[in-house]
Amino acid sequence: MSTGAAPVPSSVPAIRGAHLVGSVNLPDAAAVFSTASEHLGDRLRRIPDGEVGERFYWIQFQTKRFDTMTGLSRIPVEPYYLRGIFDGRPFQLDEGVAADELVFPDLGYAEAALASYAEFARLRAAGTIASGSRFQVSLPTPAAVIGAFVVPADRAALEPAYERALFAELSRILDGIPHQDLAIQWDTAVEFAILEGRIEPWFAEPGADDVLAGVVERSLRQAAAVPGDVEVGYHLCYGDVEEQHFVQPADAGNLAAVIDGILSGAPRPITFFHLPVPIERDDPEYFVPLAALELPESTELYLGLLHHEDGVEGARRRADAAATARPRFGVATECGFGRGPSERTIGLLDLHAAVAQAW
Repeated sequence: MSTGAAPVPSSVPAIRGAHLVGSVNLPDAAAVFSTASEHLGDRLRRIPDGEVGERFYWIQFQTKRFDTMTGLSRIPVEPYYLRGIFDGRPFQLDEGVAADELVFPDLGYAEAALASYAEFARLRAAGTIASGSRFQVSLPTPAAVIGAFVVPADRAALEPAYERALFAELSRILDGIPHQDLAIQWDTAVEFAILEGRIEPWFAEPGADDVLAGVVERSLRQAAAVPGDVEVGYHLCYGDVEEQHFVQPADAGNLAAVIDGILSGAPRPITFFHLPVPIERDDPEYFVPLAALELPESTELYLGLLHHEDGVEGARRRADAAATARPRFGVATECGFGRGPSERTIGLLDLHAAVAQAW
């Protein structure tokens, strides 16, 4: 965590581009593609499908897949540590079953991506989506699903098995969508709950350095799974259950540490990073840890400083504070907004447009 005085601003912010994190409260993928294109135009380089349908509550639908599996069962009582995070009882390996023996069903990510890409391609051919735009597929990290839905004693065993199943979904996406049209975003949230001490780590001793190394190691595997001609980025998240973080970050220190670790070890270029900015953080101190990052010119940084509560005025305050550390960045909301009221959707798209300049 950084300490000391904030740097003196060297320039006004150069806000280039906007980023849609993932979920958007619109009826279907076609509506998301066309509405986002209409309201944001050349401020967007990539467009998600809004995580419509069963994906609207991020990873919750994965529990329905787990319910169909042999060798994996819900525990009989709901434990205190999941109340208020996700509904339902977590899963455990059945007695005598090894994680490597599990057969995972279709997880749903590839099927959804391939169907949405067909709409994306149709609308782009019709001129609704700008040529050169990429279709963004947002995938959870394996640690997210395992950390949220599996009992602590079985997380270490189950994570590699689920990772293989999720990477198989990714392979189907890569096989079915032209690489020049595709961007993969890894949604990295539960890892920050671990770094902040809200969830016990299962891959390291509970020490900051060991846990950070484990988070980065997993992120590098995710980067390596994406070919170099496909864009790859990370949505770094502090949670969005009932529009609340699981803990408010003291500053961007843990976010910067993960970004630095990924950039230092990545086997391929990283296209973008997105990170949250809490609504009350319009002070330069929050952004100090970002100043030391050595971001390649080709790596885009998006700050989630757009909040519906205070609109353009609040976004400008946070952007001015951010510019003391990183003068050039794009903007976004802190997380997806598919779970917010539908009447907010157009206003949030217009907020992106009002604050971001075109690329």
